[in-house]
Amino acid sequence: MVNNNAGNGDTGLAALLAEGRVRKVVCSFPRQVDSWVFDGLYRSGAIELELVPQGNLAERMRAAGAGIGAFYTPTGAGTQLAEGKETREIDGRTYVLEYPLRGDVALIGAHRADRMGNLVYRKTARNFGPVMATAATTVVAEVREVVDVGGLDPEAVVTPSIYVDRVVVTP
Repeated sequence: MVNNNAGNGDTGLAALLAEGRVRKVVCSFPRQVDSWVFDGLYRSGAIELELVPQGNLAERMRAAGAGIGAFYTPTGAGTQLAEGKETREIDGRTYVLEYPLRGDVALIGAHRADRMGNLVYRKTARNFGPVMATAATTVVAEVREVVDVGGLDPEAVVTPSIYVDRVVVTP
């Protein structure tokens, strides 16, 4: 499971964790006040964690969608996050080799969709949804509303329908 955090409360991602449906979490912020499901699983050794700086997380997803095989970044160089990874010095600075994060299924949240699956986001949903939509084999978008084709301002569409396989409406 790739996400910015490791789930909150007992619903959503935390529910998948509680059901034993996740063996590894790749995220930037695994611990929050209400991440008790993940905390318990991690402390008991029942789940693996790959901690990734937030910018690297976004870039690894973007790289997958863009077909980039790997990239070097200075973020994490010289820290425990770089242990076991290839490093290279470029212009006197140490860089860490990072690989793309691809997904079999991406569950993304958007604000609106048209009947073709073009997506418009609101606020922070735009941070990771669009890049993960390009990095996954199957994309399921949860939206508040579906409008007719032509009902979205084309300038506001962030994820084109070519990347979206399913749209689920949740009022």
